[in-house]
Amino acid sequence: MINKSYTKTGRKCRVTFKLPKESVGSAEAIHVLGDFNGWARGATVLERRKNGSFSVTASLDSGGDYRFRYLVDGATWVSDGQADGLVPNRFGDLDSVVTTRLES
Repeated sequence: MINKSYTKTGRKCRVTFKLPKESVGSAEAIHVLGDFNGWARGATVLERRKNGSFSVTASLDSGGDYRFRYLVDGATWVSDGQADGLVPNRFGDLDSVVTTRLES
């Protein structure tokens, strides 16, 4: 699940990436990798919440589309079915897409 809020100037979009407990099972560590962090492992770590879900908020430039995926326990790639879109990647799977364009 993704939630978005924009700064007053509209130049930045605060994107909260969240995975509910039901979708991550007994996961120990989850990272979100994408265009916005150079697909770097460990760059953006989701924190475990008291209810068992995982989430993190990232500040992204407005006006773009960013591909991303979750990496669960360093081994399993997961797409976000509630993202703004899904697009094929070069590995034969789907990347999630978050759009940071302001709606008019």
